Amino acid sequence: MQLEMMVARLRANAEVLAGLAAGVDGRQARWKPEPSKWSILEVVCHLADEEVEDFRTRLDLTLRRAEAWPPIDPRGWATARAYNDRHVGEELGRFLAARADSLSWLASLESPDWSIAHQHPRFGPITAGDLLTSWVAHDHIHIRQLNRLHREYLVAVVSEHSPVYAGPW
Repeated sequence: MQLEMMVARLRANAEVLAGLAAGVDGRQARWKPEPSKWSILEVVCHLADEEVEDFRTRLDLTLRRAEAWPPIDPRGWATARAYNDRHVGEELGRFLAARADSLSWLASLESPDWSIAHQHPRFGPITAGDLLTSWVAHDHIHIRQLNRLHREYLVAVVSEHSPVYAGPW
């Protein structure tokens, strides 16, 4: 496992995610291209909750060889926790603080065994290394999602003009 590279990527990704959420007003933060899709605000809330309740917690439990992972419900949280009623700036701050805690925690690990596996009921064995890799990949999924939401919002609010000259999406 290339821990230094992974930590550097998680740090850089936090800056990218912050940039994609910065300067977004309440209207754009809550806007959805379709009712079943997430808003920018919901993505930011999701990232903050996943940071603490999923990736860091589950990686810690795996490395300590603890048997049970706490249950999570990322899709359900958006509604149950009323993500779209929150303030994007506050939620971005919550995510960035949680990420800083995660980076400190990762830096404190001494010779972790990345081969330790947790038996996941759906995915089968997931090693600590798989989990850290998935954490970084999860960031990239949501970076792509936030970029798409920005473009879709632009097209929706500037409907009298076309972005065709920008190139294919």
